[in-house]
Amino acid sequence: MALLVLAGCAQPSRLPASTQDTWSGRLALQVEDPSAQSFSASFDLRGSPETGELSLYSPFGSMLARLTWARDMARLEQDGAVRQSPSLEDLLQELTGSRLPVAALFDWLQGRAAAAEGWHADLGAASQGRVVAQRLQPLPRATLRIVLDR
Repeated sequence: MALLVLAGCAQPSRLPASTQDTWSGRLALQVEDPSAQSFSASFDLRGSPETGELSLYSPFGSMLARLTWARDMARLEQDGAVRQSPSLEDLLQELTGSRLPVAALFDWLQGRAAAAEGWHADLGAASQGRVVAQRLQPLPRATLRIVLDR
């Protein structure tokens, strides 16, 4: 019985953060609306805007959701349910409560400036594994903070 309890507390294996197309860390998204929406999680991300996988974890290490995608198809696994969509952005919005600029996000994680309509990214601390991006338009405003594991 004790082994079952300990196994339930075990964290899922995390992806290594060493390769160029793989990132691990923490993210937080704050949307400035009357309900003060916020979303935060640890994450493992690998791939590119065209094909990849994003796993999100609670502070205790349990899996919250997994997104996988390839060209023209995205899949969200969450709470035992699976949803598919031709749009990764739509599933990300469903998951986080806000639209995120996927293509630009991959550039930002590599410390490269990339334009994303309505968003402004501060990459001043990208070499230390920190990215802050703000959505100014459309309203409501949102702030995305990412801290990569080093």
